[in-house]
Amino acid sequence: MVSETNRIEYKQQLTDDLEKEAVAFLNYREGGVIYVGIDKGGRTVGVGDIDGDMLKIKDRLKNNILPSCMGLFDVVVENINGREVIKITFASGVEKPYYIRKLGLSERGTFIRVGTAAEPMPVRMIESLFAKRTRNSVSKIKSPVQRLTFEQLKIYYEGSGRILGDHFASNLELLTGNSEYNYVAYLLADLNSVSVKVAKYAGDDRVDLIESNEYGYCSLVKATKQVLDKVNVENRTLTKITSKEREEKRLWNPVALREAIINAMVHNDYTLEIPPKFEFFDDRIEITSFGGLPVGMTEREFFEGYSVPRNKELMRVFRDLDLVEHLGSGVPRILKSYSKECFLFTENFLRMVFPA
Repeated sequence: MVSETNRIEYKQQLTDDLEKEAVAFLNYREGGVIYVGIDKGGRTVGVGDIDGDMLKIKDRLKNNILPSCMGLFDVVVENINGREVIKITFASGVEKPYYIRKLGLSERGTFIRVGTAAEPMPVRMIESLFAKRTRNSVSKIKSPVQRLTFEQLKIYYEGSGRILGDHFASNLELLTGNSEYNYVAYLLADLNSVSVKVAKYAGDDRVDLIESNEYGYCSLVKATKQVLDKVNVENRTLTKITSKEREEKRLWNPVALREAIINAMVHNDYTLEIPPKFEFFDDRIEITSFGGLPVGMTEREFFEGYSVPRNKELMRVFRDLDLVEHLGSGVPRILKSYSKECFLFTENFLRMVFPA
């Protein structure tokens, strides 16, 4: 294993300072990774009680850190040198500064990654980050409708082997501080006013619209699946028969296309009620999401897979339903099939253009 870095921390075993290291990575602009079962020298020692420690880790991160970091971390098992270790991946949080609940928003409870160590965050930095904290997020906006139902969401959870209990609204962070449904709940409810457009044009411009579909007014999960199904139909298979074999290839790489669609749905900025859109042309598909890059993220960090979820509550639900895998894995998957030039950034939009 490589040595510890500004983004990698090793722990021989689960210790009391887990929250300290977690907070430091959440406050760090690039996030980071904690390995449990590897000593400081990089030697793999393994974890005795994998399942027990994973449950403890998830419970401690969920209950001991503020603001909530749900949706900002992954906990998985990796086999390294024949031994099982726990890998905890953290995204950079959008509600900095994060701190240890029982120690409060102070130098005692707030940390930042400096080199290979978690150092107390200076008061001036705490005050600066708190002043800049994004307050206009979908989790803090009250739903325009409070009589919401979630039958579609419950069906999807049951299909994934999970049950939404009586307290699912609280557990999934679908409530404001006043215990009212927030805009995340509205997006996931059976009925809403959000419509996702899938358009098809004849030629390579927007002059001749030949097909326009709207998917929505329902749970964003259902709308996402509808868009995926429609795009899969449009992603035709081309056949070339040679003297030696029959070659088949789809218009677009299906793995990259799926990642791009889900990224657009999960990371779209819904605060101004502008949904993503999907457009087919003779020579390309364009996927446009509103919001541009998250605050503080550079294009280099975006392409390297650093994850700063704009809507961590949506990210958590999509991960629960196996629509999203590990944090930051989407863009690297897309780059296996398409170049960086396929991504166009503006102040308010991110557009992915994949040639047919």
